Amino acid sequence: MARRGPVREWGGLVKCARIIPCLDVRAGRVVKGVRFQNLRDAGSPVEQASAYAEQGADEIVILDVSATAEERGAAHDTVRDVRAAISIPITVGGGVRAASDAAALLSVGAAKVSVNTAAVERPELLSDLSRRFGAQCTVLALDAARREDRPGAWQVVTHAGTRRHEIDAVEWARAASDRGAGEILLTSRDRDGTGGGYDLELLQRVSDAVPVPVIASGGASTPGHLLEALRAGADAVLAATIFHDARLTVGDLKSFLSSNSVAVRP
Repeated sequence: MARRGPVREWGGLVKCARIIPCLDVRAGRVVKGVRFQNLRDAGSPVEQASAYAEQGADEIVILDVSATAEERGAAHDTVRDVRAAISIPITVGGGVRAASDAAALLSVGAAKVSVNTAAVERPELLSDLSRRFGAQCTVLALDAARREDRPGAWQVVTHAGTRRHEIDAVEWARAASDRGAGEILLTSRDRDGTGGGYDLELLQRVSDAVPVPVIASGGASTPGHLLEALRAGADAVLAATIFHDARLTVGDLKSFLSSNSVAVRP
């Protein structure tokens, strides 16, 4: 796989970088926190998704942040309502423990389904989802934290960042891809909500390890952060606070990236 500048070449074709607003949802409302904690209200999912779609977002990610802890599936009504309001693809995660959970989300409008905790506990779930619905619908949500005891290494975290596992994050990304995950949503637990920028070293390591697209997540607050992530190997950049706080629009970011020689959709 060859690379040129801040975008990858796939079979000789340069793919456009994707800009993806993220809606963390709890009890039917968008919430935002720091390192997955201290969540605050950030608005209506339908209103937020509609605004971002109008601004030119390429996709929307909806993560039900309390579904796993409450041992339930993702909020289907929220997904259905957002789907009715926008036409761009929606990826949904939270509480997906079996193929039946994924099927239910796809039936109400999700284009892709992401799994985190359940895949760590039962890796064969990725193979099952990929076989039933296709790799293009199967996303591994990989939350990673730097190891305190091993410089240059990251471990997998689950349950909204509250549980750390003795699983190397880079190796887990590679294994998930081998099992059929068609995309990796990579979130730095250390950077999430801090505004300090993406963990570029983690991003580069994972991007180099897998043959599938990688979405950078966790820490963006400036256009430069998005550009750095794409140059480090990301195929798409996900952000929340930068949009929820109305600091910049999707269009602003696309204009900035385009002016820095990054191919983006109009």
